[in-house]
Amino acid sequence: MTVSRFVLFGFVALAVLAAFQPADDPVPTGPYELKYPASFGGRFSIPADNPMTQEGVYLGRLLFYEPRLSATGTVSCASCHQQSRAFTDGLAKSVGVSGKPTRRNSMSLVNLLWVRQLFWDGRSNSLEEQTLVPLQHTDEMGLKPGEAALKIQKTAPYAALFRRVFGSDSITDGRIAKAIAQFERTLISADSPYDRFLAGKYALTAAEERGFRLFSTAPNPERGIRGGNCVHCHGGPKLMQELFHNNGLDSNATDPGRQEVTGLELDHGRFRVPTLRNITLTAPYMHDGRFTTLAAVLDHYSDHVQASPTLSRELVAAQAGGLGLTPSERNDLLAFLHLLTDTVFVNNPQFSNPHVRH
Repeated sequence: MTVSRFVLFGFVALAVLAAFQPADDPVPTGPYELKYPASFGGRFSIPADNPMTQEGVYLGRLLFYEPRLSATGTVSCASCHQQSRAFTDGLAKSVGVSGKPTRRNSMSLVNLLWVRQLFWDGRSNSLEEQTLVPLQHTDEMGLKPGEAALKIQKTAPYAALFRRVFGSDSITDGRIAKAIAQFERTLISADSPYDRFLAGKYALTAAEERGFRLFSTAPNPERGIRGGNCVHCHGGPKLMQELFHNNGLDSNATDPGRQEVTGLELDHGRFRVPTLRNITLTAPYMHDGRFTTLAAVLDHYSDHVQASPTLSRELVAAQAGGLGLTPSERNDLLAFLHLLTDTVFVNNPQFSNPHVRH
């Protein structure tokens, strides 16, 4: 190829890339600096073969919103993980390319940087591994192994972007998963009124303060101490712990949950504890989306905890059928839970669909 033809080819490639990018959104370059509160801690790991870069996050964001990554060209990751709903979809069970409901509720993607066991049953140990599951699931995005890569190869100028991120034009399902994983690691929510309260920048109302005490206190009927002990499972600055619990939804759970992964009888009906961050935006609740409101969730823990051989020990020890919350206590807890909504996060333009002008 002559020098003039090479230069012409370069200009054409840059023109195509510019046309593909959203307006006023040039592809950034360089290492990606994760920003999060010191209280969240650095106990996370990023795979050595998938370091965070600005261009990698940019590519992952494009792919997260890319409907071509489905058999019908109509479903993207964002279909079931909508930013306005804290990256859930508002359905009891998501619906993908087959039109059939999926098996479980769509979990929020908030603060996955710190999660090591993904899905309700914890069957994936990395975001890279997790991403491939819906991509190739018959009822979700419906692609066979390798089909996603073929579809993206035909879409200019993804090859140029993959070259910038991975050093070559080669597009594979694995590289698609790596890019999406990079984007998902940036979905950090840490700017709710609750965070401002912890920083001394927000004063709780009387109801919020009572709710916070109920949330944080373990009940002790013998000493007349009221409490919900919610903090046992939803504690810490991230309002989650990487635990699997049977929270008494059923006396004989039809969904084995964690047991499918471990094969252990004691894990029957246990599911990963989700974060409570942005909980007012992520209805319906539980692994099967059975509760449409937070009031219904509190009603369960108050009066309807079901005994079973694998009911989590904390519930067995603290509750006989439930906490027996009064109407005023439920209202106070609801007031506190509303403090966990991070409007900055759900409106952050860095997480929105880059294919659409805003």
